[in-house]
Amino acid sequence: MWFGNLPAARRSRHAQPIIDGVSSSANLPLLKDYQIYLRVEKGLRPLTCEAYLCDLRTFAEFLENRHGVLLSAAQDDVSAFLEHLCAHGIDSRSSARKLSCLRGFYKWLLLDRRIHHDPTINIESPKSWKVLPKSLAEPEVNEMLERAALAASHPQARATALRDHAILELLYAGGLRVSEIVSLSESDLSLDSGRVLVRGKGDKERIVPLGRAAIDALEKYLREGRPHLARIHSSRRTARPADSARLFLSLRGMPLTRGWVWSMVKLADPAASPHMLRHSCATHMVEHGADLRSVQVLLGHADISTTQVYTHLALSRLKAVHRMHHPRATRLAPAVAPEPDTHESTGTEPFKESA
Repeated sequence: MWFGNLPAARRSRHAQPIIDGVSSSANLPLLKDYQIYLRVEKGLRPLTCEAYLCDLRTFAEFLENRHGVLLSAAQDDVSAFLEHLCAHGIDSRSSARKLSCLRGFYKWLLLDRRIHHDPTINIESPKSWKVLPKSLAEPEVNEMLERAALAASHPQARATALRDHAILELLYAGGLRVSEIVSLSESDLSLDSGRVLVRGKGDKERIVPLGRAAIDALEKYLREGRPHLARIHSSRRTARPADSARLFLSLRGMPLTRGWVWSMVKLADPAASPHMLRHSCATHMVEHGADLRSVQVLLGHADISTTQVYTHLALSRLKAVHRMHHPRATRLAPAVAPEPDTHESTGTEPFKESA
């Protein structure tokens, strides 16, 4: 945002922008072509495309201050851009994401023969720690789900209570993203088979198995809750058939939004969020012995490297299994030394825990 025309007193109330100015008009047709490529050929969602374009606009504005455009960017420009981000307090993870965006953009330009050299080659990604996403402990998740189940089991339970319970169970049971929850249709469910068809990032489909608790909550919602919400939708003059096909409907009979689901989860537990329930699903599965490949398929990660943030949980379990079953890892010296006797020694000593 540009504050050049604001009085100094008002200008001080606003945070200083990272980069002043707007992108050059020479970049606009290029960004539009790339947006079409991301949406049509890559099949990315609109919000994902907008996130990529936002990073590219930031880089384009930086180049404009250096009297350059996207097509003429050099390796020095990319390095200077990363240094600029660091100087303005942008953390290494965000900088690494922006560099990844630039790499994808210039790879597209190279394949489309619009440039002859990729300026992101040999640019080292900003170092960042692999941080395990935050998750809830199993007792915390169980307590939240039990409260939702209690509200849904009331003889006069409202349709919204049945819906909220089904959403919470589905978020935790299948590790679904909030965008995947709100885009589900009733036809995506196969409760007789205990599974749901999910459309993830890039419109990639995957089958997610469901446990008995989630199936029961969904069946009750479909039987007693959704028909009431669907009737409200059908009575609206502006109702659209596509909206009525959505699995989860609001009190006004409209499809739920991502923000609404986020707020609902916060009401159920202030310490939770939809994405935290997704990570809790993965964390608890690994802690109970699931392999990372299975977790990757369940969560819909395109690359196993995304799932590898849970590696240390698998290693912790591996160490526990080793200590429990390896003959030289579990034999400990007795707590109390035996009384010396006069019998002939057997020549053996108590085992000690191996290093």
